[in-house]
Order: sequence, then C-alpha cells, then structure tokens
Amino acid sequence: MAHLRRVHRQTRDLAFSDIASLLSEREAMLHGIREGVVALDRTGRIRLVNDEAQRLLGIGDAVVGRSPDEALGAGRTADVLAGRVTGTDLLTVRGQRVLVANRMPTDDGGAVATLRDRTELEQLGRELDSTRGLIDALRAQDHEHANRMHTLLGLLELEMYDDAVEFVGEVVGDHRATAEQVTERIADPLLAALLVGKATVAAERGVALWVSDRTRLPDRLIDPQGLVTVVGNLVDNALDAVAGKPHARVEVELRAEGRTAILRVRDTGPGIPPEHQELIFTEGWSTKKPPAHRERGIGLSLVRRLAERQGGSATVGEAHGGGAEFTVVLPEALADPGPEPALTVPSAPQTAKEES
Repeated sequence: MAHLRRVHRQTRDLAFSDIASLLSEREAMLHGIREGVVALDRTGRIRLVNDEAQRLLGIGDAVVGRSPDEALGAGRTADVLAGRVTGTDLLTVRGQRVLVANRMPTDDGGAVATLRDRTELEQLGRELDSTRGLIDALRAQDHEHANRMHTLLGLLELEMYDDAVEFVGEVVGDHRATAEQVTERIADPLLAALLVGKATVAAERGVALWVSDRTRLPDRLIDPQGLVTVVGNLVDNALDAVAGKPHARVEVELRAEGRTAILRVRDTGPGIPPEHQELIFTEGWSTKKPPAHRERGIGLSLVRRLAERQGGSATVGEAHGGGAEFTVVLPEALADPGPEPALTVPSAPQTAKEES
C-alpha cells in the first residue's frame, strides 16, 4: 500500500487513463512544433527525436537508443548534442543547414537539446555582406574619382594644360591596367568587380593589391555570391593586417582545378602565431580590442562556415617571406564545362562530272 501511495503522489493522483492521455498530448506537441527537439538519457543516448529534429538532422527515428556519435557521426553537431561543447545559441552545420542549438540538463541526469534552422538567415546575411563589400569598394572609387577631378580642375585653373593631359592619361592608364589585369584572369563579373574595387580601397590605404599570375578562374561559379563574401572578408582582413606597414602588399590567387575552386590570400603583415591559427576562426575572437576589429572575428568565422558547408576547408599558415597566407578550398564550386561545339567540316563542292 505504501508503494501504491507513493506512485499516486508522484503522479499527482492522476488515473492511468489520464496519464496515457497526457503522454499522447505531449507526444503530439513535441512532434508538431517547428523546433527540433532531441532528448538524451543519463547515459547520453537518444531517447526522443521529434519530426523537426529528424528533418533538420537528416535522420530517422531509428536513432533512438544510440549515442549522438553513432547517430550523426563524429563532428560538431554530435559534440553539441553530447554536451562536449558548451554555451548558448551554438552554431553548427549539418549538411546544407546552419543550425542554432541549445542544450539543457534535466533532473534525471539527461538533457534536452533544441535546434532552430538559421539557413535562410545565414543566406541573407551572406548576401548582405557581399553587397556591403561592393558598396564599400564603390564608395572608395567615388572618393578617389573626386580627388582626381579636384586635381584636374586645379591644373586647368593654373593653365597647366600639358600637365592636365598627362595626368588624365596616367589615371586612365592605371585604372585600365588594373581592370584588365583582373578581368583577363577572372571571368566572373561580380568577383572581378569586387577585386577592382578592393584595389582602389587598398590604394587609398597605401597598400598594393595584386592578383597573382597563377590566377585563372572561369565563369562557371555555382555560387558567385558566396565566393564574393569569402574573398571580400579575407581581403579586408589582409588590408587590416598590413595597414601602416612599410611596403604593404596583399596578393590574391584564385584558380580552378576541375570543379574545385582554390583561393589564397597572402599579406606582408605580422602573421598569425601557430597557437592562434585555429582560434582566429572562432566567432568573436580577435587579436585586437573591440570594437576596432569586431568584424574580423565574425568575418573569418563566416569564411570557415561557408567553406565547410560546401565540404571544403579554410586554413591559415605562414606566407613565404613572412606574413599570413589564408587558403580556402571549395569542392564542387564550379559547374561542369559545357560540351565543346562540334566542328563541322564543309563538304567539298561536287564537280559537274560527279553530279552527272
């Protein structure tokens, strides 16, 4: 009787039919909400995964009873669900989805993890980031153009007409050389426009921005906006690193190997110490006090997430001669080249004898 009274007390005197009905309602609620829910028991094994979590993680309900590593494979998502990575609103990538995860312990020693889909928000943020990079480049070009017009106006007012003609020739020649250097090696118009603009930004900051002779990128990019974001963030990061340094230089190399795009950005800055070469890809991390370089940590974190989402990688090492060299590898970044047009050989005209 004592055991029965304890059960009634723990179940708040609910009848078994009421308990069954309540469980059914909670089960329907968990599977109906638009947020992924994964419950784990005290041993770290999955005991519940709702419909939304199955969709977001690309798994079925057969994972119940398995550990996150067994269900998902080794990786950040499994680490977050298992509690090996702690914090709130943790970002993780699962397939093509960017997820925000939170994990909360339960009274019985287990845990409940919630998952929210942030893929569309990340996509919008990526497009905004690339657009902002182009706007900054255009603003720098506008500022440089205004300076040149003021110089030309001064030469004309001083009646230094020969000097004005020479100045215009030099300006047009420099701009054409930079634009031609980029466009003859990078066929994608959006990416070429970004680099031409960034060259202007670099010149205003006293930095030489070069496109490597090894650069060759055809106009077959599947996601040019994504690559614009990656290139823009890495170039901005490099310009920050060399700012104020003598003989400051940034070199960009972009080439294709089959369907894989390989990007390298080298600078003549102070470089990244080996112990920090992974930390710099952590969101919000910076070698400088905020807010001076708040965007740097966010930018590098975004670069790595974009690369990993495409099955690629983003790393940093020491450039030849000092400075930093960032390398981004993006498999499947380019579409297959179209079929070569068939060569038609015109038939020889028939002679009168052949026609007869």
